[in-house]
Amino acid sequence: MLSFPELNLSKPLQSAIDELGFENPTPIQAEAYPVILSGRDIVGIAQTGTGKTFAYLLPLLRDLKFSKEIHPRILILVPTRELVLQAVEQIGSLTKYLNVRVQGVFGGVNINTQKQNLAQGTDILVATPGRLYDLVICGSLQLKAAKKLVIDEVDIMLDAGFRFQLTNIFDLLPARRQNIMFSATMTEEIDALIDDFFVAPARIKIAESGTPLENIAQQCYPVQNFNTKINLLKFLLIDRGTFNKVLVFTASKSNADRLFEALEESEGSELGIIHSNKTQNFRIKAIHRFEGGKSRVLVATDVMARGLDFANISHVINFDTPAFPENYIHRIGRTGRAEQPGQSILFYTPKEEISKQAIETLMGRSISIVDFPEEVEISKELIPEEKPKGLMPNPHRNQKVEIKGASLHEKSAKNKKTNQGGSYLRKGKQYKKPQTRGDKIANRRNG
Repeated sequence: MLSFPELNLSKPLQSAIDELGFENPTPIQAEAYPVILSGRDIVGIAQTGTGKTFAYLLPLLRDLKFSKEIHPRILILVPTRELVLQAVEQIGSLTKYLNVRVQGVFGGVNINTQKQNLAQGTDILVATPGRLYDLVICGSLQLKAAKKLVIDEVDIMLDAGFRFQLTNIFDLLPARRQNIMFSATMTEEIDALIDDFFVAPARIKIAESGTPLENIAQQCYPVQNFNTKINLLKFLLIDRGTFNKVLVFTASKSNADRLFEALEESEGSELGIIHSNKTQNFRIKAIHRFEGGKSRVLVATDVMARGLDFANISHVINFDTPAFPENYIHRIGRTGRAEQPGQSILFYTPKEEISKQAIETLMGRSISIVDFPEEVEISKELIPEEKPKGLMPNPHRNQKVEIKGASLHEKSAKNKKTNQGGSYLRKGKQYKKPQTRGDKIANRRNG
């Protein structure tokens, strides 16, 4: 197995790697390193949790020389603000012994503060596409010095509707640059983007899209409905020794809020929640509490399913079965990081069974079914989304229409009037042909 010293890293980089405790690069890191170092465009396909971030950081940092250039020389695009913060933190850990300026920009916070920070100069800029585009358009940022472009989790960016910003950012960058793209999945839209903007890219594929990590044990429970899922989750969480750091995924923000309220009494301060309706400060605080071990359970939507690297997650629980099977792979990749064993549990209702089968088809394997525990109460209470539409109460149904006798009387005189049109129409009927000049002279003579 290849070791980091064999990559011939710079001494400051190797010292940082040693302090982080890493001995061997992951497969994607080992294969991508020489390609990126050569300056060639590259597209890397690897599962989440395989070290894609370090795969592009190590070769880029190795060749980054000191410069007084104000504008960024390396541009890294990621889909979410959480990934911006994480990438900035990881760059900081690798540049501990390097003189490198790093900044991150994202939406949802004061843009004026970011403008002031950028005016001080930066070597590496990590950004979400929307905020980056805003900063360029308002003239606070120039991309003329960016000769290295990294696009991480590009499929999520396209799903989030960032194609317009991405294509415009490509046009604003220098024509002579190195393009580096990493993702866990490959789609036709991504292929089209590569064909338009990349030059003969090298393609590295560590694992097929949808291939589950081998070190993650997967189980599933058939569950009747949402409230029964809550009862089952509460039952599982009683075992605090086994379920010591649990990430729970829901399908929507409303479901996340419902679940949080249901667990709040039993979990108290050890419960956290994160989704896009929460403020930036709230989200950052929830992440830090979970990472630091102050929260045992974190409820999240799929905004958390990509890229975020939490250490030692004991279980990923798919409270709702994802509609897109690829999202299941990204979710469970939050556990079993760095080749450590992980546990994944899926709850699925009869309506979600089709989605479960799609996941199994994508993976090419079945998920082990666990019998529903007899101790868990099966709830008959349904949330609004689960109620059959035919049984939903109609506020206008069976309302009696009272027919008053007065309405059957003969019309009053004013109601018998017919529409004659506006006054201009009525006057139009009295219209007479105007007199000609000859008529006017004749009238004067007769007078």
